[in-house]
Amino acid sequence: MTDPAPPIRDAASVVLVRRDGPTRVLMGMRGAKAAFMASKYVFPGGAVDPEDFARASTNSGPLAIDSDCPADAILTCARRELAEETGLKLSSNSRLHFFFRAVTPPGRPRRFDARFLLADARDLTADPDDFSAACDELSHLHWVRLDEAPRLDLPFITEVVLAQVASLIPMAGADALVQPSSVPFFDNRDAEPRFTWIGG
Repeated sequence: MTDPAPPIRDAASVVLVRRDGPTRVLMGMRGAKAAFMASKYVFPGGAVDPEDFARASTNSGPLAIDSDCPADAILTCARRELAEETGLKLSSNSRLHFFFRAVTPPGRPRRFDARFLLADARDLTADPDDFSAACDELSHLHWVRLDEAPRLDLPFITEVVLAQVASLIPMAGADALVQPSSVPFFDNRDAEPRFTWIGG
């Protein structure tokens, strides 16, 4: 008897960008015994938890398109996961910019409908190099130059996300990050994969 397919869980990952010098992103390595993406470098993030729905009062904008999960729950999850995994917190008035979405393909032990959100390190409430309050889910937390990140041991989808970040940052320059007008979506919810654009 075959095991039932794992459910697809809503999730959020934060791509924290630092531009006080060469553009860098914050990454960490998952544990060797992790059930998902073991020993790979990833962005801070994780699945939406029940408590993330407590403040879910708004469900509009690109995050709400083709999604049963309230946009506010995804944003709350992103902030919570960043704080838990890195010890870093974004200010309450900071913006998270939805720029990429991907669903884990079938056949994996865990599957996520992951929304990737871009944030500016200038919006952190404390020292961006202080990871003393981080949990132990990610090791080797450090700021990686955007042009050097592809040399790390990365999941395929993370490589694609990094390429998308690289295409967005030149448009932002030293100015505030902005919400892109359309968001690439690697949709693997069904057996036949699809690539679409959200809002495009």
